[in-house]
Amino acid sequence: MNKALLLLLALSCAPGLTAEIRAVIPANGPKPIGPYTPGVLAGDYLYVSGQGARPPAGEMSSDFDEQVRQTLENVKAIVEAAGLTMDHVVYTQVYLEDITRFAAMNRVYATYFPENPPARATLGVAKTPGTPVEINAVAVRDLSKKTPVNVPGYNSKEPLSAGILTHDRLFVSGMRGQTFGGEIPADPAQQVDLALDGMAAVLKAAGLDMRHMVFVNPYLTGKIPARVMNERYAKRFEFGNTPARATISVAALPEGAQIEYTGVAARDLAQRRAVRPKNMAPSPTASPCVFVADTFYCSAKSGFIPGPNSGIYAATVEHQVRQTMRNLLDGLEEAGLDFSNTVAANVYLDNVTDDFQKMNGVYGQYFKEIPPTRTTVQQVAPMADRGPGENGRYPTLEQISIVAVRTAP
Repeated sequence: MNKALLLLLALSCAPGLTAEIRAVIPANGPKPIGPYTPGVLAGDYLYVSGQGARPPAGEMSSDFDEQVRQTLENVKAIVEAAGLTMDHVVYTQVYLEDITRFAAMNRVYATYFPENPPARATLGVAKTPGTPVEINAVAVRDLSKKTPVNVPGYNSKEPLSAGILTHDRLFVSGMRGQTFGGEIPADPAQQVDLALDGMAAVLKAAGLDMRHMVFVNPYLTGKIPARVMNERYAKRFEFGNTPARATISVAALPEGAQIEYTGVAARDLAQRRAVRPKNMAPSPTASPCVFVADTFYCSAKSGFIPGPNSGIYAATVEHQVRQTMRNLLDGLEEAGLDFSNTVAANVYLDNVTDDFQKMNGVYGQYFKEIPPTRTTVQQVAPMADRGPGENGRYPTLEQISIVAVRTAP
């Protein structure tokens, strides 16, 4: 028996490293508009699909405050259907079609988390499926394991905690490319460094460091060159052992920021393990997938064909999604998992209006019993030209990142 198989067998039998997956569907909640489950309980955590402003029955309000309130009520219904409360929520992501409504969103949001609010990332996107605001969430089942992290010098006026510790991981709020006083330097490299410094400060306050990160979302606008971001980012991590990552270009960020980092860390390095399929070379910026205990965080994948003559050769979103799912499966299978272990997904589309239903038609074929929770957004304005380049390769029309959980054999 080879060493890799022995390791997988040992991990699958280890106490506390497997979980049960259960669907959570509130009795009164908006009907899903795609192949996803409103909530999924997996071991010690509840994952909540991105919720919008539409009520379970009736028309969506035209008042923005009411839209935010209804969005949070929809999140609350799923949390309570799992036997938890909003106090159990440890992390949220807020997507706004209009970033100028950030302060208005905060006012309503704060009423749902009056004490020890969860860690949070907020970003402006071009479009969400039929709602001006979308919010997803993660909750911990044992409230006694939820501890806010206080960072010296960080006094956010927003209703969030810089970080939230649970029994086995740390959820880090979006740290932006600005000083804790709100100043944004003109130099993109300095902005990147400040955002990374902010994330490092949260980790330090929790007794951790950058080695503990298992998943990172860099959110950046067009004013931050990807090359600059990657060069600064790679210096903070060990080559080939970086966190999983989903790098997302966005329409806007709060307070005029141009870059923001958010993510998840493992409290115990012994529970952190990177996984790399054999068809992918080590990377200075992202590991394909990383375990923390029973949970498997996977980098965003696209319809990119790896290996010699790599690139995207599919012209339609349907064909790109098929290759993306194959790429995600490579990581899952390397860890002894498959799509049935997936509990959460984020789907990023170039054009929600044209491609949402097309994506759903293919995506839904890969999940049979309990589809994972899901958040779908269009980050920026759609591309005008979807044709191939001179080398025959096509532009990226979609990306998907997933979270999976190892279940008991």
